[in-house]
Amino acid sequence: MTAAELTKIFASFNKVNVLIIGDLMLDSYFWGDVSRISPEAPVPIVSVSKKDNRLGGAGNVAKNIQAMGGTPYLCGIIGKDDNGDRMLKIMKENKLPADGVIRVDDRPTTTKTRIISSNQHIVRIDEEIDKPITKIATDKLFIQVEKLVEGGKIGVIIFEDYDKGVISATLIDKITALAKKYKVPTVVDPKKRNFLAYRHVTVFKPNLKELREGLNLDLTAKDMEAMRRAVEVMRKKQEIDIALITLSEYGVYVNSDTEKKLIPAHIRNISDVSGAGDTVVSVAALCCAVDVSPENMAFLSNLAGGQVCEKSGVVPVNKEQLLEEAKQYL
Repeated sequence: MTAAELTKIFASFNKVNVLIIGDLMLDSYFWGDVSRISPEAPVPIVSVSKKDNRLGGAGNVAKNIQAMGGTPYLCGIIGKDDNGDRMLKIMKENKLPADGVIRVDDRPTTTKTRIISSNQHIVRIDEEIDKPITKIATDKLFIQVEKLVEGGKIGVIIFEDYDKGVISATLIDKITALAKKYKVPTVVDPKKRNFLAYRHVTVFKPNLKELREGLNLDLTAKDMEAMRRAVEVMRKKQEIDIALITLSEYGVYVNSDTEKKLIPAHIRNISDVSGAGDTVVSVAALCCAVDVSPENMAFLSNLAGGQVCEKSGVVPVNKEQLLEEAKQYL
């Protein structure tokens, strides 16, 4: 791959429409300083100086797609609550269509509140219900997905699964069948609950922990031969075209019919790993949509995931920075 080819690939991302189905979350942040311990309990007192709300989960994937020039379409569930209102407001401010967002009154908007001092997490507070959504809500989601895919403008579908109950085996089967009918590639960021339910997908991107739990195997990044055997059995059994296994500081392992290799991680000043997986799957999906080779897909995704780890909080990738950095390794 030459610098000119790489530049052309990045330009082609601007034409890709990406449908993202999965768990929508609100990331809430409180930043402040700790100067004393509470007299009420042996815990630090954080004097808050700044507050912020951001899109998390599938919403963070949408932000990464948008940052890379693509157009995201979100499909997910939020509650009829204040945090749901905040999420819709953020989506509107970021020009993200909300047609595929379904509001329900039987569960809250999944919200993760992080309290941070001196770039260190003090505590995280989660507000969520992870039981499966109702059949009515599932049917409504599929109708939105069907409309978008049948409209002929979707270049790739991402399943952003956080085990919060939005994605089910039934929904996976219906969407993958729809995608196959319209020849739309599918990219999966899985979790344990539905791990084995993803079949006939184009790209499957678990991290090492998810791979261990999903396959019930004690795999390590240091034994790549065992990794290769396990991933190839998984690919064959679930009929997966490309497996991308993220291995933190070891990099990304890619396994397809044409490529079976480890793409090493680059040396980074790690600040916060939050959201790195969202960035990896976003870049992988865009690469998949424009027919980038599995090796180059892994290379760019790996680089992008490392980039966001150098920044505090959940933030999207910087397209220009990623392009310039990628050119240095050609």
